[in-house]
Amino acid sequence: MGLFVGLDVGTQSVKLVAYDPDSRQIVASAGQPLDLAAGDDGSREQSADWWVDAVRACFGRIDPALRARVVAIGVSGQQHGFVPLDRSGSVLAPAKLWCDTSTSAECDEIMAAAGGARRCIELAGNPILAGYTASKLPWTRKHRSQAYAKLATIALPHDYINYWLTGELWMEHGDASGTGWLDVRTRAWSPAMLAATDPDRDLGACLPPLVDAATLVKIKPALADELGLPHAVQVSAGGGDNMMAAIGTGNVVPGVLSMSLGTSGTLFTYADHPVVDDDGRWAAFCDSTGGWLPLICTMNCTVATEAVGKLCGFSTKEGDALLAGTRPGADGLLMLPFLNGERTPDLPNGRGNLFGMTASNLTPANLYRAAMEGALYSLKNGYDALVDAGLRFEAIRLTGGGSQSLVWRQMAADMFGLPVDVPEQAEGAAFGAALQALWAVQRSGGDADLSALAAAHVRLDPRLATHPHAEATAAYAPVYQRFLSHLDAIRPLYAG
Repeated sequence: MGLFVGLDVGTQSVKLVAYDPDSRQIVASAGQPLDLAAGDDGSREQSADWWVDAVRACFGRIDPALRARVVAIGVSGQQHGFVPLDRSGSVLAPAKLWCDTSTSAECDEIMAAAGGARRCIELAGNPILAGYTASKLPWTRKHRSQAYAKLATIALPHDYINYWLTGELWMEHGDASGTGWLDVRTRAWSPAMLAATDPDRDLGACLPPLVDAATLVKIKPALADELGLPHAVQVSAGGGDNMMAAIGTGNVVPGVLSMSLGTSGTLFTYADHPVVDDDGRWAAFCDSTGGWLPLICTMNCTVATEAVGKLCGFSTKEGDALLAGTRPGADGLLMLPFLNGERTPDLPNGRGNLFGMTASNLTPANLYRAAMEGALYSLKNGYDALVDAGLRFEAIRLTGGGSQSLVWRQMAADMFGLPVDVPEQAEGAAFGAALQALWAVQRSGGDADLSALAAAHVRLDPRLATHPHAEATAAYAPVYQRFLSHLDAIRPLYAG
């Protein structure tokens, strides 16, 4: 059948995988790191050119003979980013990213204009949280007025890469639901939420058309020549990184819980109907298969462990080894690891907090463990909301960089009291993008069952399976309650 390429345009890097569905093997992969422009005001930005250059570099590392066999490309992109384009398709300003909290005031302004957070949920299924695309528009109007005046098209990161590949602009429902403007119940834009964002401008006219998840568009011939690809290569609809990771972990039927441990932490599950919470305890997103994807997102996961490693002068791989001599609860040391502000819980102005320090427990090993535990406690806080809503899970499917760490796997299994499985393909988002492209091509030739395709191609690695230890699960329970108590105590400090 040829090869199917998945591209994941993340925050830290761009990753490429080339998948052979006949042999069911990744036959080539490449990655390219990305810079991040960070400001003290919480801003986190990247140049769209950096993504393009990184994609070029990744293709350049793939054998020309393999590039000549590519049939289709799927693109996964970090969600919520804002790429402003003028009428010619040129980028007007740096892209503000999902982890940008400089627009938290604009979140409040939009929700106030719409009638409050609950009214936003009634209108579109979600409140406007820190990082969502909607808040970046009024911020740009205030701080980059010339760019806002020239704005003709609002693109998300994966939309922009699709545009670079094909010359065409579109959005698909999964990534679009992360803007804050999509009514996830009807899968259509909410005029009221667009008007609350800017009452003086028709933002709907700036949004690309919404397309079906199985859409295919041909690559630009000149770009195909540049990248060494056939002119017949097609680009699938693609989607947000969480939506693609859902496909890449086989999370396309109800009952599967995926956990991604990367820069951010996420939990998500498939639903065949909109799953909206009146209190906004989770993101009520669409997925990139025609279904829905209730999702928990934290903004501080490996960010916290990497910061501790940097502070103490060791790598995260060395940090895992350090934990061999520690116990659940880090000897009383407790971290709320909100280094980038936080989305779950909703504390965009939050900062990291360290509690329970004594002369004996303040060691690099305990500090590293407290960071790791704090990141998972934040995810468990969101998980509890999903369970409260009646959702039930038998196991966790783990992806992201943390999935390759036995310490992360065991801690997740123990803390959640669930077995942890790890797909063979560690790059869940890139692999999911490749599978979406494969599904779209198969569907263009007739019916194609995505759940059957995922069952056939998403394989679990039995060597990485991890089971909870009852003693550790019991030990984490009171520490988690302490985490929740400290969370309640610090909320007023960062409420404004």
